[in-house]
Amino acid sequence: MKMAQKQTRIQKAVINQEAAPNQEAAPNREAAPNRETALDQGADMNPDQLAELAEKQAEEETVCCGSGRHKKRTPEEQRALLIRLKKIEGQIRGLEKMVENNAYCPDILIQSSAAASALNSFNKILLGCHIRGCVAEDIRDGRDETIDELCNVLQKLMK
Repeated sequence: MKMAQKQTRIQKAVINQEAAPNQEAAPNREAAPNRETALDQGADMNPDQLAELAEKQAEEETVCCGSGRHKKRTPEEQRALLIRLKKIEGQIRGLEKMVENNAYCPDILIQSSAAASALNSFNKILLGCHIRGCVAEDIRDGRDETIDELCNVLQKLMK
C-alpha cells in the first residue's frame, strides 16, 4: 500500500473512532469532512492523538498530487516551467477581469483560447521532459511499467 494511502486510512480511522467511539467506523468517504473539524476543534482528542493526527496530515500534504513520486528538476527546467505557469496565471486573471467588466463574448473567447494554447504548450514541454528524463531512465533501469503509465497519461491528455 502506498504511504499516502496508509496515512489517510490511519487518519480516517482515528477520526472515526473519536467521532463515534461506541459505534462502527463510518465509511472512508464520509470521514474526510470530519478531519478538519476534529483538528480545528480538537474534538475529544488527547494531546498525543491530536499531535499524531496533525503530523500525519502535514506529511500527507507534502506528498504531491497523483502518484506520490517526485522528480528532481534542474534549476533551469524548473524556472522555465514556473515562468510559463505564471504567464498562464496572468492570462487567467485577465479573463477573470474581462468577465467582471462584462467584456464582449468573442473577446473573452479569444483570450480563453490563448490561455488554453499556452497551457497545451506547457503540457508539451513537460511531457517532453518526462519522456527524455523519467521514462528513459526507468526503461534503462528495467522498469517497463513506466511505458503503461506513459500510455495512460497520453490517453488522458488527448481527450
